[in-house]
Amino acid sequence: MNADSGNSSSVRKPAQGPVRGRGPMGHGPMAMMRGDKAHDFKGTMAKLIRYLGSYKIAIVIVMIFAVASTIFNIIGPKVLGQATTRLFEGVLAQITGSGTGIDFPYIGRIILWTLALYFGSALFGFIQGWIMSRISINITYRFRQDISRKINLLPFKFFDQVSQGEVLAHITNDVDTINQTLNQALSQIITSTVTVLGVLIMMLTISWQMTLIALLIVPLSMGLVLVVVKQSQKYFTQQQDYLGHINGHVEEMFGGHRVMKAFNGEARSIGKFASLNNTLFDSAWKSQFLSGLMFPVINFIGNIGYVAIAVMGGYLAIRNAITIGNIQAFIQYVRSFTQPITQIANISNVLQQTAAAAERIFEFLEEEEEVPDSDFPIQTDKIDGHVVFKDVKFGYSPDKIVIKDFSADVEPGQKIALVGPTGAGKTTMVKLLMRFYDVNSGAILLDGHNIKDYLRADLRCMFGMVLQDTWLFNDTIMENIRYGRPGASDEDVIKAARAAHVDHFVRTLPEGYNLVLNEEATNISQGQKQLLTIARAFVTDPSMLILDEATSSVDTRTEVLIQRAMENLMQNRTSFIIAHRLSTIRNADWILVINEGDIVEQGKHDELLERNGFYAELYHSQFENVRLNE
Repeated sequence: MNADSGNSSSVRKPAQGPVRGRGPMGHGPMAMMRGDKAHDFKGTMAKLIRYLGSYKIAIVIVMIFAVASTIFNIIGPKVLGQATTRLFEGVLAQITGSGTGIDFPYIGRIILWTLALYFGSALFGFIQGWIMSRISINITYRFRQDISRKINLLPFKFFDQVSQGEVLAHITNDVDTINQTLNQALSQIITSTVTVLGVLIMMLTISWQMTLIALLIVPLSMGLVLVVVKQSQKYFTQQQDYLGHINGHVEEMFGGHRVMKAFNGEARSIGKFASLNNTLFDSAWKSQFLSGLMFPVINFIGNIGYVAIAVMGGYLAIRNAITIGNIQAFIQYVRSFTQPITQIANISNVLQQTAAAAERIFEFLEEEEEVPDSDFPIQTDKIDGHVVFKDVKFGYSPDKIVIKDFSADVEPGQKIALVGPTGAGKTTMVKLLMRFYDVNSGAILLDGHNIKDYLRADLRCMFGMVLQDTWLFNDTIMENIRYGRPGASDEDVIKAARAAHVDHFVRTLPEGYNLVLNEEATNISQGQKQLLTIARAFVTDPSMLILDEATSSVDTRTEVLIQRAMENLMQNRTSFIIAHRLSTIRNADWILVINEGDIVEQGKHDELLERNGFYAELYHSQFENVRLNE
């Protein structure tokens, strides 16, 4: 390994474990992190309509059935009014003795026609409701699919800036809100609009004077709606945002509840939750109160209209300008006329909430994705493991450069140790090597090819990783080890477990390899978790290895066993070893000492100690700390 020290040294540098780097935790780039400003309603609804484009035929069918259902419902009162008129005329004839009495056959036919109309209306309404439910469920499915796909395409820096709970809120709260709107509000918009127009026409055919009185109710109602919508919109937006904030806080607290309890953080956690919950409560009750306020007020205005219509109807009936049946039909139409206005008022509030949810989803879906893989990727049939870092410069943000000018040449099969103080950039180098992040400038070469020329999936399959942070999931021990290579047989898994000194302790467990780890894997010790992740690395049989504090959670005796196993695993494989305990990297082929993103020293363990430089200072300080602790 040929290298020079210094900022632009051509030192060969190993990389570091890609899973636990320290990215800057800042404010998220997305509008979902804000909750104090109304969203772009028109723009968001336009996007949502375009998203519904693939369902336009089904939506047209829904509209046809909704219109048919509404028309049948509108015609009903006018037809039924004929029966009322004939009944009134028959009763009046019997009283005055001027007629034959009540025409029951005619009235019976009218009632049958009315029942047929209402039955047809209900049937068409059922069909359009069934189709709309299918559409809304499919849209919900698509949204969740798109969000899931987007999560896997976003760069790691996004998740450094946005909490997991915020992302979870998109899949749960936001999508459910849109689902409910599509399932209920869209049909109501169609039926309410058709009802208003149809009823208006029917009322005009009965009496233009009474229709004029009914129309006076509309500006009063709509004026109230506009005032309420304007006031409630900001509260619906804030309510949707703070649902995401609460999700994020709860997920964070439950995920790290041990740490929270260890540092007596219960009061702080409860206090923060109470603050978020109070804001959510405040916005929720205001939005619900304002939307609920419309109904009693609109009903009050409607009742005033009924009184005026009843007086005008009585006056026209006395003058024989209108029949009793038409008065009855008109009063029914007035009720049908004001009800859809009330529904539209309610829908307007629902649409505001939907716009808030949809905009959050679309902003998430429009987030910048990872740089696409090469169209002509390098084949990975045979990898030697020759890694070159060439003038690498990188920062998590432009104003905070972590790796300043890093150059290294790692020969195939070498064991390279990367050491240095916390924050020196060791783990960051591995994130770059695995393309969790891309370099700002310079290049990382693998077997002479820029790593950007490989498919990310192929590149990451070349590495076996054992990290300081263990990650196990809710499944059997067998499947947790097999996760490294899904096609591995049970024999392969057990062989890897033996190599990692896992087999012995697993067989002492009640169900052995079939023991199901609970959600946080608390039914085994931290050291046993570490051993399982090492076994997972064994089973992958990788071309290269990344060991980031791989033995940090095991006892000294087990550490010795693991180091022996690692020596076997690292044979003929390019290996990058990141360690704070410098005693674990004495046998490394080459040690790179990094400080503030630069290589300050390099060489073998004994050579670096003889120089009595930065490495020697780190090495001796560890033993000094041990003596002080004893």
